[in-house]
Amino acid sequence: MSEAASIYGLMAEFETHEELLKAAREARDLGYRQMDGFTPFPVEGMPEALGRKRTMVPLIVLCGGIFGGTGGYFMEWYANVISFPLNIGGRPLNSWPSFIPITFELTILCAALAGFFGSLALNKLPQPYHPVFNVPEFRRSSIDRFFLCIDAADPLFEIEKTRNFLLGLNPKSVSEVEP
Repeated sequence: MSEAASIYGLMAEFETHEELLKAAREARDLGYRQMDGFTPFPVEGMPEALGRKRTMVPLIVLCGGIFGGTGGYFMEWYANVISFPLNIGGRPLNSWPSFIPITFELTILCAALAGFFGSLALNKLPQPYHPVFNVPEFRRSSIDRFFLCIDAADPLFEIEKTRNFLLGLNPKSVSEVEP
């Protein structure tokens, strides 16, 4: 276990996204849970193959929109009814049709900001350093290579057993990822 604690994990390099998808499914079927895939473009089915759950971003956007809409309406209501009531032309103080544009705009603004900052937080970004950057071949992950990294923190991770499993998937190479 001390040897496994000295590395972040093992990373296999593949030439095609089909090989990576097959490798991720096999690793998931074998019981590995803490792993990640790196690709130069989105691969359909990859989140499911890695065992990712549904994202919380839609709920965060909904909550941001509800907060923005109610906050915008309350701001206008408070200003026109409580703080500075003016009766102009017999208009009611709580004239909700005139509140709709600002309420709508604040709903969209707060939902967009919540979605942006929520997705950054859920993706743990910005992240200027990650241990996989220590692998020299990883620079090609944004060009034409596909990588599967199994973390040493995984309960099933044993360095030799995991290395043999990854080598059995016929990757281009298998590298140790130093922390």
